[in-house]
Amino acid sequence: MGSLVQNENSLPHAVCIPFPAQGHINPMFKLAKLLHHRGFHITFVNTEYNHRRLLKSRGPNALAGLPSFRFETIPDGLPPSDADATQDVPSLCDSTSKNCLAPFRDLLFKLNNSSSSGVPPITRIVSDGIMSFTLKASEELGIPNVLFWTTSACGFMGYVQYRQLVEKGFAPLKEMSCLTNGYLDTVIDWIPGMNDIRLKDLPSFIRTTDPNDIMLNFAMDEVEGVHKASALILNTFNALEPDVLEALSSIFPFMYTIGPLQLLLNQAPEDNLKSIGTSLWKEEPECLSWLDSKKPNSVVYVNFGSVTVMTPQQLIEFCWGLANSNQTFLWIIRPDLVIGDSAILPPEFVTETKERGLLASWCHQEQVLSHPSVGGFLTHSGWNSTIESVCGGVPMICWPFFAEQQTNCLYCCSRWGTGMEIESDVRREKIEGLVRELMVGEKGREMKKKTMDLKKLAEEATASSGSSSINFEKIVSEGMGRRWCCHRHLKLVVVVLLEGRWDSYLWLGMWASSSCGEMGIFIIFVIIIFIFIF
Repeated sequence: MGSLVQNENSLPHAVCIPFPAQGHINPMFKLAKLLHHRGFHITFVNTEYNHRRLLKSRGPNALAGLPSFRFETIPDGLPPSDADATQDVPSLCDSTSKNCLAPFRDLLFKLNNSSSSGVPPITRIVSDGIMSFTLKASEELGIPNVLFWTTSACGFMGYVQYRQLVEKGFAPLKEMSCLTNGYLDTVIDWIPGMNDIRLKDLPSFIRTTDPNDIMLNFAMDEVEGVHKASALILNTFNALEPDVLEALSSIFPFMYTIGPLQLLLNQAPEDNLKSIGTSLWKEEPECLSWLDSKKPNSVVYVNFGSVTVMTPQQLIEFCWGLANSNQTFLWIIRPDLVIGDSAILPPEFVTETKERGLLASWCHQEQVLSHPSVGGFLTHSGWNSTIESVCGGVPMICWPFFAEQQTNCLYCCSRWGTGMEIESDVRREKIEGLVRELMVGEKGREMKKKTMDLKKLAEEATASSGSSSINFEKIVSEGMGRRWCCHRHLKLVVVVLLEGRWDSYLWLGMWASSSCGEMGIFIIFVIIIFIFIF
């Protein structure tokens, strides 16, 4: 038993902390699983609010984990709530950036106190790209911090340009009429790797007249934190976004593309983690058994993600657009889908479509999109949904809601040819026509072919010799390894010697993030610097 504990304590230890929203938790959990398969001890950090929701949706033992894969929680700083719904995104962004550093730092210190925690010392932090407060904690402890931006590369580049858009006077908007007077059609021709993109195609947080807008400033601040990270990870692959990735690599040379994560994870051997999920809503398994009874490529899958909301009238228009298309559909309707109300469907719609439609509150989306019966996807164009659709070879109808979903929509519809866009004015006739075209039209067949081509490229990227697999190996062997410790240690030498900071946090962090050989070299280096200065 003693040797087993000793072996456990010698594992590299990664602390993974996602932004506390469904679309960020899912990809971070996949990355954590991949690292665990490669021998890392994992501590996965949820907020207390989301931890309660996970236990409610999946059962009291759902997060029991393994000895080498554990869950911890920190508060999000928002008022306590028992609601089973997505939290307000601006409030959550504001609160995490202001209130989470102290509890996260305390958690790191607790975990590094091996006498009481029983886990290996922390060697790496893997943080969501918009949880950059973690950089302050990692720098204090001398632990490398890898930022994982869960957006597309094109969406991330949009955020990277926010500061210049403000400096050049494109944002914030001069007046609210700019939303409707054609101003958003202004072409921006100076963004590297994104030729002739319009303001309306960039992430939506520039659509404000308030220079102090929370989301506009939050996005700018979080992007600037990337330069302080040990590495930047994106869940995409080189062949999907080559131009923008090339441009980003000149700005962030420490960037790694390792997507689609699910295809990498599919190659990992099964273990006890397979039963651990991250859905904040209870999934309905009947969805898959219902799909089993349908013909190949015959079902339209409709899901607007975990954050999108709509008006009651928009819900009705979607209802009758689907009904009038006469296509078979699976529609995921969250309880909080409608703004300020419950999602109540017209009884006539339910009666008319009961033989060819299934309504559910949540499902396992990747299993649905990989099911042979699914032939099309009506989506909000979130990046997880987009890349999962590519992996399934499923063409899309795109109705972007906010953030970089507008950018994803542009690339699906205009660059890759895998989608068709619904304009913001939702009308049943438009929905009916697009659904018909998607499922039985010539354009739908063309989009299916192009999506299957991208699926093949995704599979090639995640094959053993593919770009994403190679990059993941670099992350494990180099990026998560010794090379990135050196510059952190050098910065800590400066802090220790010039600022006189000899506190235990710093030395504990340096020791935890080093191998014995590294620590020996570091001590010699400190002695030399000490002699030189004093």
